[in-house]
Parts: sequence; C-alpha cells; structure tokens
Amino acid sequence: PAPEVIDKLDAAVARLETFMHDHGQPCTPEAVNNLKGDTARAEFINRFKEVQRLKTQLDQYTDLTAAQQAEIEQRLPEEAHRGFRGMYLETARRLKEQRGKPGNGDDTVEQLEFEFVLFASSLIDYDYIMGLIARFSQEQPGKETMTRDQLVNLLSANSNLMEERDEIVAYIDTLEAGKGLGVEDIRGRYEVFKAQKAEDELADIADKHQIPREALQGFVDGVLDRLIFDGEQLSDLFAPLELGWKARGRAELALMEDLVPLLKKQAGGREISGLAGYEL
Repeated sequence: PAPEVIDKLDAAVARLETFMHDHGQPCTPEAVNNLKGDTARAEFINRFKEVQRLKTQLDQYTDLTAAQQAEIEQRLPEEAHRGFRGMYLETARRLKEQRGKPGNGDDTVEQLEFEFVLFASSLIDYDYIMGLIARFSQEQPGKETMTRDQLVNLLSANSNLMEERDEIVAYIDTLEAGKGLGVEDIRGRYEVFKAQKAEDELADIADKHQIPREALQGFVDGVLDRLIFDGEQLSDLFAPLELGWKARGRAELALMEDLVPLLKKQAGGREISGLAGYEL
C-alpha cells in the first residue's frame, strides 16, 4: 500500500540525511562532491539507491491522493531529487572506472553493485542541465560546487542528451565561472550558439566540396522543412562545376558522407524520407 511505501521513503531519506551529517555535510546534492574517500562515495550510492527505489515504486501508483503527493514532495522535493540523481550518476561513473584498477584495494568499492537502474540516465533532462550550467556561471572561480569537468562528465554519462552532448560541451567551454548568467540567459545563448555552430559546420562542408554556401544552406533548409530528400536537387548543387556523370556521382556521395550526420542531427529524431540510401 502507498502509505507504507511513503513511510519507508521517509525512513530512507532520514538515513541519507544522517549519513551526510555524519560526514560533516548538509543533505544537498552539491555537498556530495565534498565527501572524502571512495568508501563514503560508495555508501552514498547505496543510500540514495534505496531512496530512488522507493520513489520509483511510488511513481507507479496512479491513485495517490493530493495529500500523499504533497507529503512525498515535502519529504523529497523534486529539485533535490533530480539533483541527487545527477550526483548519483557522476559518482557511480567515477567509482565504476576505478573498480578493479591496480592499487585500488577498497573492498567497499569492489563489492559495490553498479547496476544503473531505470532512473539513471533517462531522467537527467535538458532543463536540469541548463540549471547546472547557470549555477556554474554564477559561482566564483575556485569555489564552484560543480566544476566544468564534472558538468562534462555528467553529460557523458547521460544517454538522454547524447544527441546534443558535443554542442553542450562546446558551449560550456565558452563560459566563465562567476559571470552570473540566469537559466533563461543560458538557454537563450545556448540556442544561438548551437545555431551558429551548425551554420559554421555547414559552411565548412560547402567550402570543402566547392559548393556555394547559400546554395547548400537552401538545400538543407528545404530537406528539413519537407523531411524529404530530393536526389535531383542534390545533383543541381554540382551543376556549376560541369562534372561528368561519373565524377558528379562520386562528388555527390562524398558530400552526403559529410552531410548525412548534420541532417540527422538537425532533424532531431524525425525521419527524412529518401535519406536511407546514403546512410552508412
């Protein structure tokens, strides 16, 4: 029954709080970075895993009352829950990399079970990452609760954002800690950065294949607007070069080898009809 599971969640959160306090830390996601030693980090993994197991169980109930939902939110606010999930991912990734390495004699780490349960990567979402980046930009250099490398590592562990990982990492590299940007500023600047990066990438492809940039941009825009790939329009791009049919065929294949990844990325998971023949 839900009330019993809520009581168990309350007890699991209390154990997590006691653990953090025993290590001289407040029970906040940011404080996980301050835990000393792999044994403490491994214990955090196990403590939070129990919290998450019960939270996932409660999420399956479709008949929770408003009062029960409020009780769960009060005991484990969603923002804190999401933050702890991120720290779980990052901490588990680091410990998993160390597992079995020569010189690592920590039995606690060796015995730790590293199953990445359902909540792991799929629920660390875009909004959460944007919030972390905004926090990074607001903190003074040397006093960050999460460093640039930790942000990048969290992205690396997160399959839900893999399509945009390279863009977000490149964007993080342009930021400086202490600039004080808000979440909306971060989000807006990221969208501008992403669009400029895509434009620059397409310009490089156009130059490489001796195609006017405007013509290639128009071709790509047309494909993405209609989600239909037109082979004749592809051939038209090479008309000014006056190539023979064999040379033009080779040129088209070479261009598409560079263009397919860009088209798929910008399509955002939508299928482009007619493109399959050019995919490796």
